[in-house]
Amino acid sequence: MRWPLRLTSHSPGATRDAAARLASLCASGDIVLLIGDLGAGKTVFAQGFAAALGVEGPVTSPTFALVRHYACGTGRPVATLIHADVYRTGSVGEVVELALAEMVEDGAIALVEWGDRAAPALGDSALEVTLTVHPTPGSIDERTITLSGRGTWAVRAGDVARALGLASRTMSS
Repeated sequence: MRWPLRLTSHSPGATRDAAARLASLCASGDIVLLIGDLGAGKTVFAQGFAAALGVEGPVTSPTFALVRHYACGTGRPVATLIHADVYRTGSVGEVVELALAEMVEDGAIALVEWGDRAAPALGDSALEVTLTVHPTPGSIDERTITLSGRGTWAVRAGDVARALGLASRTMSS
């Protein structure tokens, strides 16, 4: 399998499910960048991802808080999920000041909304998840989820494809 990988979600539940399957592959030190316009489903994706890691309680966009720390469920190899939303940051320097890279180095998983803005501050290794809405007649929920990995994620395309149920399908290049 090669990047990018693509799948279509027809509902918020399907987006959460895809995120949960992806979360099962993640380990301490992983960075997942969520990219998409307002309303694309970044927070819905984060909710499914967090639930799969055993996070209890509501997961909401940290737009105003910028960063939220969630304890993962007991028995999980990852103790902390860092959920950031860098929409309100004005520069890469402000993203650096959030110390996301340092938190990941300390063993957390980082899930960053508006991740394209944060990418320069987070190093060379990340999984980019781009959510694109495609309204169709009768449905406002259809979206394409495109995944692309770099750094340590570059060799994980096959694992991601299998987790998402894409391994038997032909992938777009």
